[in-house]
Amino acid sequence: MGQLKDETMKELARKYVWWKSPDEALRAPQRIIAQVMNVGDYDDVQMLANHLGPEALREALNHAEAGQFDKRSWTYWHYRLGLAELGEVPPVPSRTLP
Repeated sequence: MGQLKDETMKELARKYVWWKSPDEALRAPQRIIAQVMNVGDYDDVQMLANHLGPEALREALNHAEAGQFDKRSWTYWHYRLGLAELGEVPPVPSRTLP
């Protein structure tokens, strides 16, 4: 990541991945991206989208882990990023027990 993107991601990590230091959170940027996409406020979501672009947001959805997105955010992002047609959103990732 470039310096500007690193600083933006650190700023978002401070706010949305508060249980880790920004540098530690930056080692798993997908977690920061998913967290902002799921619970971020409008300004932070726009900042994230503008700095990373839609492909990075699509990647966050494609590699999402169980519990990273609630159903509402999952549905919103699939529609916003053109990944689903109306009524055809894939299920939110979930854990399966053996």
